[in-house]
Amino acid sequence: MAETLFFNALKAAIDEEMARDPTVFVLGEDVGQYGGSYKVTKDLYEKYGELRVLDTPIAENSFTGMAVGAAMTGLRPIIEGMNMGFLLLAFNQIANNAMLRYTSGGNFTMPMVIRGPGGVGRQLGAEHSQRLETYFQAVPGLKMVACSTPYNAKGLLKSAIRDNNPVLFFEHVLLYNLKEDLPSEEYLVPLDKAEVVRRGKDVTILTYSRMRHHVLQAVPQIVKDGFDPEVIDLISLKPLDLETIGESIRKTHRVIVVEEAMKTGGIGAEIIASINDRFFDELDAPVLRLSSQDIPTPYNGTLERLTIVQPPQIVEAVQKMVGLKI
Repeated sequence: MAETLFFNALKAAIDEEMARDPTVFVLGEDVGQYGGSYKVTKDLYEKYGELRVLDTPIAENSFTGMAVGAAMTGLRPIIEGMNMGFLLLAFNQIANNAMLRYTSGGNFTMPMVIRGPGGVGRQLGAEHSQRLETYFQAVPGLKMVACSTPYNAKGLLKSAIRDNNPVLFFEHVLLYNLKEDLPSEEYLVPLDKAEVVRRGKDVTILTYSRMRHHVLQAVPQIVKDGFDPEVIDLISLKPLDLETIGESIRKTHRVIVVEEAMKTGGIGAEIIASINDRFFDELDAPVLRLSSQDIPTPYNGTLERLTIVQPPQIVEAVQKMVGLKI
């Protein structure tokens, strides 16, 4: 075991996969000599050279299209767009051209990973605080994964690189300096499974990415109030792990969804619809959703915090859910 920072866990995953498979390569903005906007590709340029760690112009649509072509011909590109919000400029490449495995009748595989920092940081403004999962959840054939710890970041990224489908891999800008002891031996984490972070019996709290840590900050007060929450980190946003979600609901019969995405059109809306479709008879109360405000993220730090779900709101939601408002 070795204590590892979040960004170094991601770097180790890329390094290991590039060493294992010569078809894996990295491309994007400042990924080469600079080492990436959050140093996830630091030193890889020196180790693998400019043909496998390729700096690109600020032209997201173009270099994402180049990655699609590379994946079609047997390579495994890893794209970094410096900030995930910038990849909105490559929406057509991701939503249409990257789906060629399906539209070509299965003549091509499309092993490509689109990764990078996203979410609400600290005073990064609206253009740098996009939650792209809300935009891309409607794209058939696209897998979406949100890592939340150094351990699952490394294992999930290795699995994503090996997958033969396009994977949107969400990293949160405020998690890069998290530390965790990681195994020295190689490991993989499945792309389609949620993680039961804490087992409980009173209420199921579904969350992902940075909100996992907000929920865990709220848990001590929730327990102090006499409630026993079950916390599930979704990890896989598309497809949802409805087996794990259903197993928990059949035990707790109450659900709270905590997300950083905006409420309108967010991941939480899809989760609630899926729960109502499959587990409605197991519910003792309507599913409660805690989401960010439906406004562009303010630059002002105080206002920015007010748009995002905070631990006290999670505590209050649990109190409300069990009908014992304090």
